[in-house]
Amino acid sequence: MVFFATVLVSRLFYLQIINGSEYQDNYNLKLEKTESIPATRGNIYDRNGNLLAYNELVYAVTIQDNGTYSSKTEKSESLNTEIAQIISKLEGNGDKIDNDFGIYIDSSGNYQFLYTSDTLIQRFRADVFGKANIDDLAYNENLGFDEATATPTQIVNYLQGSRVYNISEEYGKKLRYEIMVVRYNMGQNSYQKYISTVIASDVSQESVAYIKENINELVGVDVEQQAVRRYVDSEYFAHIIGYTGQISTAEYKELSAKDDSVETTDVIGKIGIEKVMNDTLAGKKGYETLYVDSVGNTIAEGDHVAAVSGDDVYLSIDYDLQKASYILLEQEIAGILYSKLRNIKSYKVESDDDVIVPIYDVYYSFIKNGVIDINAFKDESASATEKAVYSAHESKQQYVLSTLRSQLKVGNETIYKDLPEEYQAYSTYIVTTLKALGVFDASAIDASSEVQINWTKEEMAVNKYLLYAIENNWIDITKYEVEKKYADTEELYNDLIDYVIDYLNTDVGFQKLVYKYLLLDDGITGNQICMILYDQGVLEEDEEMYSRLSSGGITAYDFMRQKIKSLEITPGQIALDPCSGSTVILDSKTGEVLAMVSYPGYDNNKLANSVDADYYSYLNNTASNPLYNYATQQRTAPGSTFKIVSATAGLSEGVITTTSEIEDLGKYMKVSNQPECWIYPGGTHGSINVSEAIRDSCNYFFYEVGYRLADGYNEYDDPAGIKTITDYASLYGLNETTGIEIEENDPNIATKFPVMAAIGQSDNNFTTVGLARYATAIATSGTVYNLTLLDSVRDSDGNVLESFSPSVRNHVDVLDGSQWNAIHYGMRMVCENLHSFDNFQVEVAGKTGTAQQSKTRPSHALFIGYAPYDDPEIAIATRIAFGYTSHNAAEVSKDILAYYFGVSATEDLLNGEATMVSDTSDEFVQD
Repeated sequence: MVFFATVLVSRLFYLQIINGSEYQDNYNLKLEKTESIPATRGNIYDRNGNLLAYNELVYAVTIQDNGTYSSKTEKSESLNTEIAQIISKLEGNGDKIDNDFGIYIDSSGNYQFLYTSDTLIQRFRADVFGKANIDDLAYNENLGFDEATATPTQIVNYLQGSRVYNISEEYGKKLRYEIMVVRYNMGQNSYQKYISTVIASDVSQESVAYIKENINELVGVDVEQQAVRRYVDSEYFAHIIGYTGQISTAEYKELSAKDDSVETTDVIGKIGIEKVMNDTLAGKKGYETLYVDSVGNTIAEGDHVAAVSGDDVYLSIDYDLQKASYILLEQEIAGILYSKLRNIKSYKVESDDDVIVPIYDVYYSFIKNGVIDINAFKDESASATEKAVYSAHESKQQYVLSTLRSQLKVGNETIYKDLPEEYQAYSTYIVTTLKALGVFDASAIDASSEVQINWTKEEMAVNKYLLYAIENNWIDITKYEVEKKYADTEELYNDLIDYVIDYLNTDVGFQKLVYKYLLLDDGITGNQICMILYDQGVLEEDEEMYSRLSSGGITAYDFMRQKIKSLEITPGQIALDPCSGSTVILDSKTGEVLAMVSYPGYDNNKLANSVDADYYSYLNNTASNPLYNYATQQRTAPGSTFKIVSATAGLSEGVITTTSEIEDLGKYMKVSNQPECWIYPGGTHGSINVSEAIRDSCNYFFYEVGYRLADGYNEYDDPAGIKTITDYASLYGLNETTGIEIEENDPNIATKFPVMAAIGQSDNNFTTVGLARYATAIATSGTVYNLTLLDSVRDSDGNVLESFSPSVRNHVDVLDGSQWNAIHYGMRMVCENLHSFDNFQVEVAGKTGTAQQSKTRPSHALFIGYAPYDDPEIAIATRIAFGYTSHNAAEVSKDILAYYFGVSATEDLLNGEATMVSDTSDEFVQD
């Protein structure tokens, strides 16, 4: 035994003392990790090689969870302390953490969901609670709430609490939130050992120096070079190009199932060309094998496979034309808005042709749409004007809440319609909010009940309506009543009112509504609103103008007109009708898309790499909806632009000829709704042929064509007429999307009422890009293209790897030469009769269209056309949503054509000012 003990001790001495360091080195070398090397993303260019999207190398601070801990509590304390230290230092140097977390802190300090889509919110909830599918979300007894309806505050409290990240309250709300964001991002990579999580990108040299100097004390923290995506003139191209971002859980699951090289840290294209061409742009990752010690320090290198850069994508878009078209469209929309401004508080709209814009709507729009940050009013650094406005609002809101509590008491008999308009608005807001919160179950409402009918007729008191809703289980009392399980209706109702008042007291939407009436009551002034635009940096500093506003040397009305005219304040910011539009320009000889503009645009630089939560929230909540691609997604009735389809159908079917005439009798009596020609009762167009009917946009002529297409000579057959119209609209490609690679809404050809469908009404609905393809087909006498936004894919040396071009979808070969000439001549006469084209040096053919959507909002303005008339080079379609009259769409289309053909000086066209238009309510409209 002594002998064997001696051998064992000798051997242990040899292994641990004599060769201990060698074996320790060998042990360390066995800690192997393989890191992927991201490929450089390819650039995006326009057709002429102008750079639109590129990469910029920046420094990023990263962290790996490679520490050793004795317990979960120790891990949280250690990580939280280190992350807090890093964040504090970064922010001290002016840097920010990368943050695309699904919840953000608004300027009032409240937690809000980043997303507005219910689907995205549910997917985020599922990720937080570790559910594979949205349907797995359920009531969690341990947490005491339903995961499927968890509020932002509940989610944050859950993550920051002892169950997950155990973040001490000593750090304060903002820092606790930021630590949670970093920990959450690390958690997304936790199953992939040695994956770095980015804390902050594009950091300053001071932050780089701090990390490098303290690299040995900061466990797992390092500085790496990282490529971030940059976009040139983003406002003009964002809807086409899109942006990149870190892969989401749903995207990871989908893409990794097809490609095992996909990782949770990948940056991919989210929308637009960035998404469509992601595989081409992304390139191929490389890999390297590293050997690390127990704390993750690299001590040796192994295999290395270089990454392969992504290829470059060239678009068919012309940079200069795209940018110019955007500017011209904005100038035109601003000019329309300018012409409709009136120095009044409010206006009751009687019909869509007399809509004007009260200046007080403009003042309120800055608050309503988030251009002015009302939550900044209470900051210590707020200006005197901001503090005064905040004080006035607080007094007003407390008075309103007190009044509402009194009005909502049991026994109040005041019915809805007898309330002041202001309190009608508050009452509607209360009911609407309760439904949005799920307290009031809209699906449970008995629409046939007397109470609901009286409420709809505004003949029911709000308190009685809510009491009845509780009694009939339309209201889920568990949403607000957590303690009392047994109570009578009145007690439950009083508790509901307490809940409502408490909720409204901190609800931003309600606060904004109070501001509206505070303005109308002169509790705050337009001049104060204008001064705050300077205080918050919306307008560039101008001490002289600020002083004039403060002293009353200029009225808010005159000030606002100046700023709208100079485009220092844009229609997109004001977000009142009109505030949006689109235009699409095609090469009619090839079908190539030269420009595709959606107004207003946005800065996709603020959404790529790391999401600017405040900016993203603004984009989602402003009424102008900048994220929406109006060129490819907005669908409206085409108005009289559709009459070319009807003319084609009429000529091809033989119900009219190029010389046959129809007499305009003003009111069309052959169908029950007896529609009128637009000129009636002021006159009629007399007896006219198809070319003249196109010229005059004669509704009566095309009513008759629609009737005849329904076999009106024998027995009127509505379905037969619609089928014929559908067949011919389909020949022009109006039955399907155009083929462009980015998201595009499906069109809709009318399904009823052929007489109305023939003039572009009924339920016809088309996108601007669809109308542009239609215009190109007319310009070419029948060639319909499948469109593409792509020109080519090239390697970094410029070698073409793949080419793209529009393909011919079909030919509209149902008309002979004389019939096409009749249509073209009619469209030429349209432009000859439009004052916008007076003395224009290029002969243009076109068709206007005015489409009514609402009786209380202006009509949509449309124009399609092509030029030159004898040998078309380009075709154009323009829509100004709620743009009053088609003449406005024609006007901006003429300016775009003038730019394209170079017949007007660029500096005269792109002058940076609103285009002055006449008061469109008095304009003689021909469609």
